[in-house]
Amino acid sequence: MEIKTIFSTLRVELGLEILAGRDGLDRRVTSPSIQRPGLALAGFTEMFRPGRLQVLGGTEIDYMWSLAPEARTQASENLFGCKPPAVVVTRGSDVPDQMVRAADAHRVPLLLTDLRSSTFVEALHKFLENRLARVRSIHGVLVDVFGVGVLIIGKSGIGKSECALDLVMKGHRLVADDVIDVIKKPPSTVVGSSNQIIRHHMEIRGLGIINIKDLFGVSAIRDFKRIDLVVYLEEWEDGKNYDRLGIHMETHDILGVPIPKVTTPVRPGRSLTSIVEVAARNQLLKAMGHHSAIEFKRRVEADLTPSGAPPDPTDLSQSFASHVSKEEVE
Repeated sequence: MEIKTIFSTLRVELGLEILAGRDGLDRRVTSPSIQRPGLALAGFTEMFRPGRLQVLGGTEIDYMWSLAPEARTQASENLFGCKPPAVVVTRGSDVPDQMVRAADAHRVPLLLTDLRSSTFVEALHKFLENRLARVRSIHGVLVDVFGVGVLIIGKSGIGKSECALDLVMKGHRLVADDVIDVIKKPPSTVVGSSNQIIRHHMEIRGLGIINIKDLFGVSAIRDFKRIDLVVYLEEWEDGKNYDRLGIHMETHDILGVPIPKVTTPVRPGRSLTSIVEVAARNQLLKAMGHHSAIEFKRRVEADLTPSGAPPDPTDLSQSFASHVSKEEVE
């Protein structure tokens, strides 16, 4: 990202002004990390990292003013000679002329802000982290269901958009349909948003393109959401052994982050919307430490084998069915 983009975007919010080095506004920032180059001023540049913005606070500027004019010139050369993308002085400190001349000589933008260093670094780091994050586009529908970001995926025509539309009509919120731009926020958060061109729109076969914001209002949409759960829709196959207990959690990898996944077979008569809603509620329970399937498994094990070894988890469904049938007969 070029310095001129950062400056034009954050100029008002962070109170930035350019003191020198205007010829270097095309320099690029390649890392969201921000460095405090105190050691570089003293001549130790081995730990200097290219591509990072450099921030000088009150301590560094006071150090510069404590030096003799010749030493200030050398310290300025040490810093700007490393060719950082830009140098930002915080707290509105009075900048020595030697730094201004070095910035112009090396074509390195020298910026000034009245904000404290901690406040400026926090705001700038958040901005750079979002802008420099690796972006990937995936196919699916992202919906906010009870505060849970549910990504609905499956082959084309399986009913993803129709399911999402039904969720919106029940009061949930659409984030993106068809093309979802996802970014990873360290350490393990994946956030999805809609492509700018198709934002707030959905494609429904038989209806065409509809605008969810215009039809249902601003309360039916949101611009981005963390992805907490993946619901995979697939066609029902007779004879296939589908998970009936939910003890073994599936995951879906997005940008190296494993996201909990639920595979849902689609067949006539099944209410996909209700299944997605319950899956979202169940995910909330799991996040709070309550795993219904595991708790149920423990109760069945305790009831079926009170003094022996627990049964094979793969046989729990049959054991539960026979147990229920026995109670019904009695």
